[in-house]
Amino acid sequence: MSKNEAIRQRDLAVLWHPTTQMKDHEWLSLLPVSSAQGVWLEDMEGKRYIDAISSWWVNLFGHTNRHISQAVSEQASRLEHVLLAGVTHEPVVRLAEKLVNITPAGLERVFFADSGASAVEISLKMSFHYWRNIGEEGRTRFVTLSNSYHGDTLGALSVGDAGLFKQAYEPLLMEPLVAPSPDCFALPREQWDAHASNKLSDLRKIFAQNEGEICAVIIEPLVQCAGGMRMYPPSYLTGLRALCDEYRVHLIADEIAVGFGRTGTMFACEQGGVSPDFMCISKGLTGGYLPMSAVMTSDKVYAAFYDEYTTLRGFLHSHSYTGNALACAAALATLELFEQRDVLADNRLLAQQMLEAISPLRDHEHIGDIRQTGMILAVEMVAQREPMIEYDWKQRRGMKVYEYAMAQGVLLRPIGNVVYFMPPYVVNSEEINLMAKAAMGGIDLATQG
Repeated sequence: MSKNEAIRQRDLAVLWHPTTQMKDHEWLSLLPVSSAQGVWLEDMEGKRYIDAISSWWVNLFGHTNRHISQAVSEQASRLEHVLLAGVTHEPVVRLAEKLVNITPAGLERVFFADSGASAVEISLKMSFHYWRNIGEEGRTRFVTLSNSYHGDTLGALSVGDAGLFKQAYEPLLMEPLVAPSPDCFALPREQWDAHASNKLSDLRKIFAQNEGEICAVIIEPLVQCAGGMRMYPPSYLTGLRALCDEYRVHLIADEIAVGFGRTGTMFACEQGGVSPDFMCISKGLTGGYLPMSAVMTSDKVYAAFYDEYTTLRGFLHSHSYTGNALACAAALATLELFEQRDVLADNRLLAQQMLEAISPLRDHEHIGDIRQTGMILAVEMVAQREPMIEYDWKQRRGMKVYEYAMAQGVLLRPIGNVVYFMPPYVVNSEEINLMAKAAMGGIDLATQG
């Protein structure tokens, strides 16, 4: 038995993998990763694969990055972890200070957690609790966008609209108000702003009909990632901020996947010129090294909880690893890499190279849309372009692309019929061309018949 097969068999005997129908692995081989460097993963037998999706969008500067690895190692020799209740440490203070400095103006307070879904939960609780603390207890509803996804915990599922993820748990969930997404699928760029404006009008109606009942609206700025990398323009963010101000509704920006340079700016909200009331960050925060998330909010929100103990206004949320020192070290080292060179300018060149590499698909009869926001590029396969007819999801055409690309040494993870690239920022031109070649070959195979 090969080394790869041996570890696969051991895995299947004891592990339950995330977002996976385990029965698939009766025919679909697991990739046993032994080591990694830069954009490359290596299996137990030495075969290499390009990590074209940054290991679920978390890796920014490549695997086993020397600068981040050294920072974590040095921190581990001093302090690995200490509780953050009544205790503090220098790495967590430094990280909080840096996050306040680099996020949009008005976000002056940092609450740390361990995952993106936890950050979403915290933002929902903070918003609800804020309104209660200032005497507006009638505000109990949340607004979400259609096709949105904010995580898999019960609160995060409640404010998402990804049916496949939440149907089984519907009886346990809050019921949000769902506004039409400004998703601009298959629209020419010159029509995006008008489309976004129309969707803001729909949202205004929801705000008006439920005035005084809404705590917050939660969005994924610019890109609905798990919803199929659907994209929309910054003008929607600008208009949404104005609507939230008009109706006194909190704006929660879920920047978990799109933050830290993915969309072309450090944070996607910057492109709309807005500051949210709450910003959820995670994934790239530690460069892909350790679990960590944070909720950024304002001094105004913080002040609504700051009072004598006997008022019982305090924010009641915690987890054991809040502000973990090793994760802080990884995050600080990651942010230092942004300071050492103009990462965003370099990324603009890489983004253009990705688009050029995939350009032969523009005239493909089964490609309904090629869209890009910064370092996120998506290609959507369709049964027919005009009129647009989507493939039946049960055909699993994205899985065919995945299998083909794996055979070519490229790890993709299509979302339904959407093939996307979201590579680490250290990818080079040759690696981009390999990614594109594997994706295009897989798409040709998947769209036959």
